[in-house]
Amino acid sequence: MEEEKIVLLKKPAFPINKDLYEYLSIYNRSIKIPVCYDDLLRFSGAIEVYDKNGDDTLWIRVYYPEHERDEIDMSLKRMYMILHGDGSEESLSFLSVDAIDYCTFGNSKPFRIKVRNILNDNHTYLYVKTADASRVYGLELEHILSPNNINFLVYEDTLIEEHVLGIPGDVFLAEDVQRVSVNGKKRLAKEFVKFNERCMIRLLGDMRAYNYVIVASYDFDQVQYRIRAMDFDQQSYEGNLRLYFPQFFKENYPFVKMVADNLQPESIEQYKREERSAIARRLKGSQKRIRRLVKCMKNDTISTPEKINELKMGLVEYTKDVKFKKAKSMGDILGVAFEFVVRNYENVNSYLIKKNHLR
Repeated sequence: MEEEKIVLLKKPAFPINKDLYEYLSIYNRSIKIPVCYDDLLRFSGAIEVYDKNGDDTLWIRVYYPEHERDEIDMSLKRMYMILHGDGSEESLSFLSVDAIDYCTFGNSKPFRIKVRNILNDNHTYLYVKTADASRVYGLELEHILSPNNINFLVYEDTLIEEHVLGIPGDVFLAEDVQRVSVNGKKRLAKEFVKFNERCMIRLLGDMRAYNYVIVASYDFDQVQYRIRAMDFDQQSYEGNLRLYFPQFFKENYPFVKMVADNLQPESIEQYKREERSAIARRLKGSQKRIRRLVKCMKNDTISTPEKINELKMGLVEYTKDVKFKKAKSMGDILGVAFEFVVRNYENVNSYLIKKNHLR
């Protein structure tokens, strides 16, 4: 794995069209919510939020006029219950909105809502953002094709996302990686190879260290690691194929080096095949849903003609599959990519079955 410096320009937001709204309604992703993104923009004051080391987090804590705060708090608590429960209001009196933070850094300019259960002091976060078709496609593909389920809702121009649990990759590399055991680094290296392959196949770009989290799961005699994407703005937008490989971002170099130091080339290829096979099985198990989603993408504008042409030619060179040349949209490209993965998976299985039969 080589390191390459890549510069990304800010991506425009793309509106959610009628076909995508219909898809979201079919799969219970679209529902009327009690508060919209624009409602939260009416804050009257703010202070900067600092981390435990006293550094600016680029978030500001916002405040609302007293006559609006109660209504906003109640609306946010109702939205929390819609996202995480059945929408009933029986538990609203047990919830408290402890903080509303706003981030001007990034494409989606999100609000982060801290909701606490006052009975046991447990808290969680949810995010309110402007709806962007790229991000919605990315969230859906993450839910269907990765090992991780993800919960979100869309209403008109507002997107609500649940919090992705884990340690941000840049924080993990700065503060936690030194405490990882030798065997733990081997497991992390394996997971990075799989994460790298998964992002490339589903065309999720810009996976720099601060756009994913590290999740540690404790087994009885070891710690397992998983890398989860938490930012989906760059789904199927860029034309440069390398932007879909986390390995090429300089921020991820410590993981690239971890792979080189701990895994043999044969093991790296094995883990790539394992991830491709897992994605192929998920594609085959969710054929109807994937077909509907890709159909929406085919008829949608989520990139530019120049980037589409650059990416399809890059994939022709990378996969040697000339079917990419006929693609006219990012949805077309993704559809061919999924067919390629499933076809190769089925060919390998067919070969192994015949080989075992001959024995």
